[in-house]
Amino acid sequence: MVTSSELQEQVANVVKKLTRSVVNITTTRLLPSVFLLPVPVKGVGTGFIIDDEGHVVTNAHVLTDVRRAEVYLNNGEMVEARLVGKDPWTDVAVMKIKGSDLEPVELGDSDKLSVGQFVIAIGNSFGLAGGPTVTFGVISALGRHIRTERGPLLAGLIQTDAAINPGNSGGPLVDLEGKVIGMNTAIIPYAQGIGFAIPINLVSKVAKDLIRLGFVRRPWLGINGVDVDPKMARHYGLGVSKGALVVNVIRGGPAWQAGLRSGDVIVAIQGVEVKGMDDLIGQIWEETPGSKVEVTVVRRGKLMKLNVVLGTTPSY
Repeated sequence: MVTSSELQEQVANVVKKLTRSVVNITTTRLLPSVFLLPVPVKGVGTGFIIDDEGHVVTNAHVLTDVRRAEVYLNNGEMVEARLVGKDPWTDVAVMKIKGSDLEPVELGDSDKLSVGQFVIAIGNSFGLAGGPTVTFGVISALGRHIRTERGPLLAGLIQTDAAINPGNSGGPLVDLEGKVIGMNTAIIPYAQGIGFAIPINLVSKVAKDLIRLGFVRRPWLGINGVDVDPKMARHYGLGVSKGALVVNVIRGGPAWQAGLRSGDVIVAIQGVEVKGMDDLIGQIWEETPGSKVEVTVVRRGKLMKLNVVLGTTPSY
């Protein structure tokens, strides 16, 4: 049994270790004034070093439409930085910095998390001087899907009650062993105790693609669909009241080759229930191009299981 004093000491040690790997990001955007003249607007964000080569991950939205980005180490030193790449669909971006004695974080395994687990969020809240802000909480839920104001669906997120404030975007969410298990990304305005982080396994996968290829290889099923609701199910006689109704199958694509057809209702991927398109997208994005997934569908009232080899999302 861990005492409160031992827990406090453990948290303090984790923070001491992690702050050396956390960087502050200050950005400048040009936005039109009321007279339609460009006015520089400052923004702040957070990032953390992931390898000895100086690669830093942060949120893609932190670097969207910026004219200038400055990166500061924990000691206040501004270091040279360049953008390696960014992926708005997962809200992950990678920068590369130059500096001496850079200390990367230790990455955990976000597939092994549990609801109720203690976590620590570190970030540059509101751009306040005096070092990063630290908050403490628990994992409230796993596998959350949310749509942001920027449009893309963020899938499979970690929900936490550790306070995440403006400026925390891109900062690490860590466990009590000091391992990074997520990257802070979003809050729900006017809601208390609800913040979200991108699982570190996804961040790592996206970062590797951006560093190696300059873009992200995203798994592709090859269908267009809509959410099934009880009213739709009754009207069309679908036989199920929730799932993802396949409206169109891309001819020659992975789903087509596996035998999916328009009118099928996808109810599970790899045995995990699909309640709608957000669930479907989130579960597909957890896979990799070339992997085989079991897709459970309802076709004319009958349950079927099809094996689909996922492709790579084409660029049109």
